[in-house]
Amino acid sequence: MSDIEKIKKLRQSTGAGFKDCNSALKESNGDLDKAVEILRVKGVAKASKKMSRDANEGVIVLSEDENKSSLLEVNCETDFVAKNEDFISFVKELGDLNNNCFSDLEKLDKSKMLNEKTVNENLVALIAKIGEKITIGRAKTIPIKSSINFSYQHSIIKDNVSKLGVIVSLNNEEKSEEISTFGKQLAMHIAASNPISLTSDQIENKVIEKEQELITEELKNSGKSDEIAKKISLGKLNKFKEENSLMTQDWVMEPKKKVKDIVSEITTDSINIKKFVRFKIGE
Repeated sequence: MSDIEKIKKLRQSTGAGFKDCNSALKESNGDLDKAVEILRVKGVAKASKKMSRDANEGVIVLSEDENKSSLLEVNCETDFVAKNEDFISFVKELGDLNNNCFSDLEKLDKSKMLNEKTVNENLVALIAKIGEKITIGRAKTIPIKSSINFSYQHSIIKDNVSKLGVIVSLNNEEKSEEISTFGKQLAMHIAASNPISLTSDQIENKVIEKEQELITEELKNSGKSDEIAKKISLGKLNKFKEENSLMTQDWVMEPKKKVKDIVSEITTDSINIKKFVRFKIGE
């Protein structure tokens, strides 16, 4: 096999550039297997250098089966790479593996992909090939147990890969037309309104405390008496809770009603929203 043929074969098997392949073959004295190992080691070195950079772009992958639904965030540095075919193929397979792992990222990292290499090994190789920092971000799986999951994607790049993904679970197994319509609309509502909890009492204390600090700072130089400032502060905090809790948000499809009003109007007995997850790139 000529040197050019070896370089071509090495490029096809590793995805590395011409110069890197040529250098690896010289270092390995023409041994293709050793050259692959050399490139792999160099790939790790290249990847580690790139990991100090910011990765604020990326995609959200939605993966579902009859027992569960999952969202996975994969970040990169530029929107251009987020639309790269190699990157998209990788994240689509990664999304299915994540769903099988119930969003256990440690388990996902060690999982074997179709090429029999681990996720981590493939990630390092992809970083070396594309030349950008790529990281696995947030992940969440919602099981289907006496419930129905509905999903929504916005700014779709390809198939189940997008910029924003939502999964919402309803505690009802009867998938009537009414339930299906509500579930789809609810997922769209969550995408648009970005609630941080299902109800106000589920908002984390640190979020409430941070908002209280901002309100206090805002009112500090207002010239109001302490008593009036306290009432205004309480009103603002209650409004914050109402606007950021799913059940008390204005229903996007009919803003004069709250989400809880729409739920109560559904004729199916005891319909409840169990949980939801919303991931958006950049948030």
